[in-house]
Parts: sequence; structure tokens; C-alpha cells
Amino acid sequence: MVKAKAVQEYDDTSAKLKAAKSALGDVVFGQETVIDLAMIAILAGGHALIVGAPGLAKTKLATSLGTVLGLDEKRVQFTPDLMPADILGSEVLDEVDGRRAFRFVQGPVFCQLLMADEINRASPRTQSALLQSMQEHHVTVAGQRHDLPRPFHVLATQNPIEQEGTYPLPEAQLDRFLVQVDISYPPLEAERRMLFATTGVAEAVPRAVLTTQDLLNAQNLVRDVPVGEQVTDAILNVVRAARPGPDASQMINDNVAWGPSPRAAQALMLCAKARALLEGRLAPSVDDVLALLAPVFKHRMALNFSARADGVSISSIINYLAEKLV
Repeated sequence: MVKAKAVQEYDDTSAKLKAAKSALGDVVFGQETVIDLAMIAILAGGHALIVGAPGLAKTKLATSLGTVLGLDEKRVQFTPDLMPADILGSEVLDEVDGRRAFRFVQGPVFCQLLMADEINRASPRTQSALLQSMQEHHVTVAGQRHDLPRPFHVLATQNPIEQEGTYPLPEAQLDRFLVQVDISYPPLEAERRMLFATTGVAEAVPRAVLTTQDLLNAQNLVRDVPVGEQVTDAILNVVRAARPGPDASQMINDNVAWGPSPRAAQALMLCAKARALLEGRLAPSVDDVLALLAPVFKHRMALNFSARADGVSISSIINYLAEKLV
């Protein structure tokens, strides 16, 4: 009886998530894979780094996710003059009944879904202001701890075209993102549909499908998804195979400066569980690991100098690892 109830809860949650995915597809055209990865990151309780050229619906995706998933959403445009207090908040001096006292004024980070637009345009000092909030879900201002709402997720965007005046994210910051989502140009029919949907009198708007509690329940359910030994071994093998060292292949030792940390294995496990739930399956498979390899690994590996000089790409290394896994 308990098992049947659990399966029913799983099916109901999966149906809601599919409805949320469909609602996102009604306003973000031709980006099904991107929608899947963004939802997987949130279901797994993590953050996503969205990389793509201007005009590919990065902002639209973030704002629509907030509406569809029932989250309080805020947006920060990162610029070189942005200060940490502009994100976290600051203390101001107030006078009440003739008495002066400091009062903390919350910054935009106090929301459930924060869009950090063009995060690499802010200085490292400001970028690092997000580290504590992303990892520990609280901030410290003037020695006082301030907890963030639950759930809390960051969707950060980067423009890969214009690099002048930008500050590349350091490895410690990149590792905080569960996945890196690359957005490409939409296919012809999706772009045709987009033209008619966005240039008429009435433009489609996202609709709420889930509540905050629904999402929290789904995130708890992701943690309960069982993972078989074959999938666990596949995750461990591919993560360890990506690190240079005595046990690594010649391909990895010749091209990779440093590989993914244990956090990559955790990310693969959680994302595989979330993908299974999103697709209505009771457990993840090795195919889920293969599908998530690039989003999880791409920002957690670095090529050495000789590999970059020879034109080797991170994508080719990930494809090599995927072939070894099959």
C-alpha cells in the first residue's frame, strides 16, 4: 500500500513537471533541450550557467521559469561598477521614536530565482558575493547571517561573443553551477512560429503550473529516486577517467590540465535522477549519464597549453569519454 502510494505520488509529480515543460515550450520556442536542462538543474536543487549569443531567449527562459514553477523571480544586470552590496543588501541608519539604529535592507538575492544577467561583466569582487549564497543559501552582512528563501536558485547568463571588458569566472565560481547550458539558434520551423507569436497584437505569456510547495516536493522526490549499481559505476568511472594521472588514458594525460572534482559526480547523480523524474521513469539509466555528460563536465575541465595550441576542444574530450563509457 505504501509502495503504491509512493508510485502514485511519483506519477502525479512527473505529470505536473511535464505540464510545466509544455507551458515553457509555449513561450520559449525551439529550445527543448535547454528547457530540459534548466528544469533538471532546478529539480536537482542547483544553479545553471546559460551561455549563448544575444537574442536567444536567455532572459525569457529565466523569467518564464519563475512564473511556471511558482517562484519569486528577480533579475540583476551585472556591470563593471556593480558592488556586492547591490546584490546582497546593506545596512542603513534609521531613526524610529527618536532612536537611531541600523536596519538591514535586503538586496535582490533575497528571492527564489535570481537571474544574474551577463555575470562575467561584473568584477571578481562582485562575482564572489554570490559564492556564499549559491553554496550555503545564506549571506553574511556586518557579521550577521541572513537566510535566503527556499528554494533558492541562480540562473546566470554569459555572452560568449563579446569578451572585451569581461572578467572570466574563476574555477571555484564555475564549480558552483550544477550545469552549463549552451543555447544555439532555433530551427527554422521554431523561428517561424516565434515570428507569428511575438509580432502580433497579443503575445503569449507564461502561465503558472506549479506552486513553490509543488517544486519543493518534487526536489525531495528527486533525492528519493533509486539509482542502480550500473549507473553508479558509470558515473564514478567516467568522472575518474576524466582526471589526468597515472591511471588516466594517454588522451586525457596529453590534453587535460585538470579534470572534474567529486562535485561533478554528485551533479551527475542528481541530474540523472531529475531527468528520470522529468521523463516519468522510476530510475535513471546510463543513457541519462551520457546525455548529461557535456552540461556537467564542460565547465569543470580545463585543457593544457599544448591541447589548446593543437585546436583540441573540451567537447571532443567529452565525446571521447562518452565513447569509452558506452
